[in-house]
Amino acid sequence: MVLRGSILALVAVTGLTAFEATPVAAKEETKSVFSMSRTWAVTQVSDSPVVYRATRDNNNLNPFGPPPRLRTVQAIAAIQQATGCKPIVASMYQNISGQFFSQVSCN
Repeated sequence: MVLRGSILALVAVTGLTAFEATPVAAKEETKSVFSMSRTWAVTQVSDSPVVYRATRDNNNLNPFGPPPRLRTVQAIAAIQQATGCKPIVASMYQNISGQFFSQVSCN
């Protein structure tokens, strides 16, 4: 009985702290683009140097989706479409989550 009461007290305290938490809004503006039959979200993550992040929508892992394409080529096309600038391929890298980061050149 004492254990059940302490668990209820813990749940109540946790619930009260959840009401005090404010949602965090994204500082960056995300632009959604449709490139090579896939949807990508492109966001500027740094000002100096200008770096963009491209994240592909996995389409809920739909096996009957569009034909496969190399993700790097898709990310390059998505960043170029979203920004109007050409990505610097030598600066591009991918993290373990499958997000691509690249600097851009707007000449």
